[in-house]
Amino acid sequence: MTGETEKLRIDKWLWAARFFKTRSLAVDALECGRVLVNEVRIKPAKTIGPGDELDIRIGQYQFLVEVLALSDKRGPAPQAQKLYRESDESRERRATIAAQIRDLPQPAFKGRPTKRDRREIEQFKHGK
Repeated sequence: MTGETEKLRIDKWLWAARFFKTRSLAVDALECGRVLVNEVRIKPAKTIGPGDELDIRIGQYQFLVEVLALSDKRGPAPQAQKLYRESDESRERRATIAAQIRDLPQPAFKGRPTKRDRREIEQFKHGK
C-alpha cells in the first residue's frame, strides 16, 4: 500500500481492489462511463485518493464505495477489501438483485442439445 497522502491512477486501483480482473477491463469500464468518481465521469489516468466516492456498475450490479487506502499491487481478496468501504444501501441493493436473478426460471437446455435431446425436439415439433 502506498501512503495516504499520495494519489493513484483509478484504473490501477480498480484492478488492485479486485473490481476488475484486468486493467484493460477497468479502462474499458471507465471509458464507457460505468465508473463515476464523486458523481463525475472520468478518464483512466485520473488520480484518486482516500475519501473519494466511487459508483461502479458491473453488469446488473452497482457498487457505491468510499476509497479508504491506495494500492497499486493486486493482492488476496481480504487485503483488497481493506482498500474500500461499501455502503449498506449498496450491499442491500446487490442482495436484492441477486435474489431476483436466482428466482428467474432456468433454461431447459444448457449448451448444445445432445442427440437424444435433438430427437425429442424433432418429435415434439413434428408430432411423430
